[in-house]
Amino acid sequence: MSEVPQKKVSLEGKVIAITGANRGIGLGIADCCMANGALAVYSIDIGETGEDFKLVSERYPGKLHAITADVTKEANVTEAVDKILAEAGALHGMVVNAGRTKHKPALDFTTEEIDQLWSINASEASPTQYASKLTWIQLYGSFYCARVAARAFIKQGVKGSIVFTASMASYRPNKRVPSAPYGASKAGVKNMTHTLAMEWAQYGIRVNSVSPGLVKTAMTYWVEQQPDWEQQLKYYGGIPRLAEIEELGGAYVYLLSDAASYTTSIDIPVNGVIG
Repeated sequence: MSEVPQKKVSLEGKVIAITGANRGIGLGIADCCMANGALAVYSIDIGETGEDFKLVSERYPGKLHAITADVTKEANVTEAVDKILAEAGALHGMVVNAGRTKHKPALDFTTEEIDQLWSINASEASPTQYASKLTWIQLYGSFYCARVAARAFIKQGVKGSIVFTASMASYRPNKRVPSAPYGASKAGVKNMTHTLAMEWAQYGIRVNSVSPGLVKTAMTYWVEQQPDWEQQLKYYGGIPRLAEIEELGGAYVYLLSDAASYTTSIDIPVNGVIG
């Protein structure tokens, strides 16, 4: 007998892991998950937590936790997930969000910069250097996090959900913030979504992605400071502003919830400003 489909979008009782959730988009996703009933949310991040993390944590006492781990090393991710299972007793969802970017015209990239972005030796980089190792984080890190989560779901007998953070850059280039390496890496993440969804459907594991457009974060503060920004918005379609981080949350919450039990291998663009 099939399970009764859920009519309500809720994360009640669920334990969710989010990579790169100590700040920015990841922390915003964590906030939305807890606002929708998540039992516990774990940030898996190589960085330190800050004041923003503390403020969100205080709104949800005992629910938001941080685990220090390098997501580009599968053993580190496995240790983090094992810790979650030991503390919370379960894992129901994994948001693969950690990533970095570097915007620059393709003709201006030096050989050294491309090597930093694509080098197979990125695993030997120091934590400071990881900021420029975006393809290593985006692809290797994304794959490792998804695979560790899938193994945990299978071991528990849980029909878990994996949600990747892709990007509108995987659909089309952005003239104002160009980055061929970043767009290529996010296109790879989106393709990975479809392939893993196909492979893991037999275990009841759903794999999807969300593609944000320009979002108001510490990394995009300069966008609205451009002298012609207001003029440019007049010629964009859609909603003429950057997204607030919280406006991304609904897509992630839906994909993580049981209301999305028949939703897999899709990407949800969250892109109010469409050029």
